[in-house]
Amino acid sequence: METSFHMSLPCLSVKETRNFYINTIGGSLGRMTENWVDINLFGHQLTFIKAEKFNFNNPNYVFEGKILPSFHFGVIIDVASWGKIYAKLNEQNLEVVTQTTFLKDKIGEHLSFFIKDPNDYMLEFKSFKNAKQMFES
Repeated sequence: METSFHMSLPCLSVKETRNFYINTIGGSLGRMTENWVDINLFGHQLTFIKAEKFNFNNPNYVFEGKILPSFHFGVIIDVASWGKIYAKLNEQNLEVVTQTTFLKDKIGEHLSFFIKDPNDYMLEFKSFKNAKQMFES
């Protein structure tokens, strides 16, 4: 069954958030008002609602020797799309965090990098070497 995911998050500025997800990341615009915006990110609906700064006081964690944010969300895409987005962000001199291959030569091997959006959310882009291993251990 093919499905889409929906996530709603507070944002500080609808305009800056819309600009980042459309012009920087390459998502497309969905419905929008003055106080919220829907972004189509690879077929998944992200809704950002104007609100006060939300404080996630979650610590980081360590995976394979890399310090990663415990609160983050992201998309899993094919390696060609992953490479295009990674190159696009680097061309814009944006700070890409923790670009690496996790679980090298193991079940679930995947490329991953993180980027911070205008609301301080960490967005992860992930591409599995074998997509069928996404949930295998």
